[in-house]
Amino acid sequence: GAEGSTLMSYFSKNQIQALKPKITFSTLRDLQCPVLQSNDLQGKPEESCSTEELLEWLGAVLNQVSLDNKSSSFLSTYCCPEPNTVVEKAFLCTITGFIIPEKIIQLLEQLCCYFGEPKLAHWLTLTVHGFADSPVSWRENEHGFHKGGENLYNFVIFRNLDYWLQMAVGAHDDCPP
Repeated sequence: GAEGSTLMSYFSKNQIQALKPKITFSTLRDLQCPVLQSNDLQGKPEESCSTEELLEWLGAVLNQVSLDNKSSSFLSTYCCPEPNTVVEKAFLCTITGFIIPEKIIQLLEQLCCYFGEPKLAHWLTLTVHGFADSPVSWRENEHGFHKGGENLYNFVIFRNLDYWLQMAVGAHDDCPP
């Protein structure tokens, strides 16, 4: 109707264009990584780390927090959970923007190429954050911003194509389906 045509003329007049997602790449050298077993969510002492330990470690890596537990550090004395292994080279790609679910599925499929030769990754992760101040989170319900605006999920995919799906929401939000 009239409202639709008014909106269209406004958008075309102001030449508003869809923003392309911003992509950044970095290579992390000699990165301490938790040892994971796809069939062991809770982890086992001296064998593998738990899902909670992985998510905490991932947060530190994505925020470029040092993992070496120096007492002189005012920022963090966090260290990588045990058991861990040093990976000579880890690849980190960050895509910022509005990304539709179909693109996320494509990204997952492309990431699985890292299980083939010559890369032979043991596991990989894909984390998807909703905007902290998004009006909705899961199930189209209102998103409570109260403190941190948590609104994310994380895939951990293993070489045998088993996967973990971790989800996080704020305390005042509905749990994911």
